[in-house]
Amino acid sequence: MGHTLSGQYPPKTYTAFYTNEDVDIDGEDNEKTWQEAKWTSKFIDIEGKKVPKFGTRIKMAWSPDYFYVFAEMEEPHVWGNLKQRDTVIFYNNDFEVFIDPDGDTHNYYELEINALNTFWDLFLTKPYRNGGKVLDSWDIQGLKSAVRINGTINNALDKDMGWSLEIAIPWKVLVEASNNSRVPENEFWRINFSRVNWDYDLIDGKYFRKKDVNDKYLPEYNWVWSPQEVVNMHEPERWGYVYFSKDTNSSKSQFEVSEEERIKWKLYNYYRHLYKNIDFKLPKELEDNGKTIPLYFKKNDFGWNLWTLSPLTNEKLIIRDDGKFYTAK
Repeated sequence: MGHTLSGQYPPKTYTAFYTNEDVDIDGEDNEKTWQEAKWTSKFIDIEGKKVPKFGTRIKMAWSPDYFYVFAEMEEPHVWGNLKQRDTVIFYNNDFEVFIDPDGDTHNYYELEINALNTFWDLFLTKPYRNGGKVLDSWDIQGLKSAVRINGTINNALDKDMGWSLEIAIPWKVLVEASNNSRVPENEFWRINFSRVNWDYDLIDGKYFRKKDVNDKYLPEYNWVWSPQEVVNMHEPERWGYVYFSKDTNSSKSQFEVSEEERIKWKLYNYYRHLYKNIDFKLPKELEDNGKTIPLYFKKNDFGWNLWTLSPLTNEKLIIRDDGKFYTAK
């Protein structure tokens, strides 16, 4: 798990439009909401370079009560064997959702679901790199999800087309880790999506993760919406932006990331270098759109801060040594 970023892949953006429709969570996208919602681009390998061998794309929408996600995944052999909630679902092929309401890299959610519609929902206080705790007993109360198999699951004798997944996540749960505890109407949250896929072996007609000649599991494939540039989903500063528009018309203009957010990406670029090596030689300024902005680093009795001034508000944009982002006058 490296922490160096070249910055060549800016986070993806998506505008989720408002729906008045009562979306039936059945694993199909036949409602008006889904017919009007736009697909994302197809997922890319987590490092942002390789094109996955199977396609994945998603749509998003929202209502006063739910954040909706619909995922479509190509898969010639749909299989799964994990049926117990809160087991390590990514040991099967799965689909994963990561949500950081405040974009400060702390207090975020993860949800994993396999083709059997078994899920693992967890809350993380900080990324693993910063010694965060994983609250495994935390649950998304009221979560709705449904899987539709385009083929036959766990049948090696035929070839499948893939599987689709439809999710409705209640806002009443999602806003618990938000600073303002409100549904993000006409606001954005930092979100990413991942798909884990394994090479498989067939043993007595059953699917298992493939092993090498030394009886070790081959590494999984990690395919994502917004590239992470490293094989690590737990660097929330790299996640995409989902803007929750109150408009119901998806032909309206799309969300654009602000100058302040672009500066924040670049601060985290330097943060990752400093976190890995405190003696990293930090430049005196960073550049954004032809502008140069002073860059500051200061140690204190309890750690250190990296910061700069927002050209929009003149507030300090600060990253603590534990990775948390915040602003100050």
